[in-house]
Amino acid sequence: MPSATLHVMMEAAKKAGRALARDFGELENLQVSRKGPGDFVTQADLRTEKILHEELEYARPGYGFLMEESGLVEGSDATHRWIIDPLDGTTNFMHAIAHFAISIALQREETLVAGVVYDPITGDAYHAERGEGAFLNNRRLRVATRTHLDEAVLGIGHGISAQEAAEFNIAGLRRFGAAALDLAFVAAGRLDGFWARGLAPWDMAAGIVLVREAGGMVSDFDNKDGFLESGAIVAANDTIHRAMRTRIS
Repeated sequence: MPSATLHVMMEAAKKAGRALARDFGELENLQVSRKGPGDFVTQADLRTEKILHEELEYARPGYGFLMEESGLVEGSDATHRWIIDPLDGTTNFMHAIAHFAISIALQREETLVAGVVYDPITGDAYHAERGEGAFLNNRRLRVATRTHLDEAVLGIGHGISAQEAAEFNIAGLRRFGAAALDLAFVAAGRLDGFWARGLAPWDMAAGIVLVREAGGMVSDFDNKDGFLESGAIVAANDTIHRAMRTRIS
């Protein structure tokens, strides 16, 4: 059974997800503002983040927050911080592509200790807690066991040249546009691996917990734990992870 902390996280995600699913069904009514080139924020983002903030603050008073829309919010408890992406896959959402998620991670003393990735369209709830395994709707997850790149399907979170793609010699390459779900797919064995550069902490924090608890390896491009700072990440089983790193430029 999920711990009390994971229960709080999942309930917050599901409550926010209901509102997000309604918004997805009424795209023509969404109010959209431009944040920057190719980067949109909708009222759905802001409303979802507000729900998550309120629910988690009520359940765990004093915890800090790092959120995509509101940034860093210091709490009286300096040892705990929620890392939240209220709508990972905003561009998909805005184009009525049903591939996006809510992502919540809990960081304790600089260590990621719990993560939830919730798909409000399918109702899939991926969750993990450090030392307790990773689960999808309470079914235990394990990363894929393939060991050869030519059999692997990999996810990517950034553009790639034809030359770089050819160097991997893989069965398939997918760019879905929602890093949190990509990492959840690695944890579930749906993708054999994932790599990206230019991510923010809220894009990957929950997914990192999921992959590690599903038996996978997660690092930055230098095989270190600097992913939250650098925005670069590689995730897969041990063998595929090693093979990917030798080919990433």
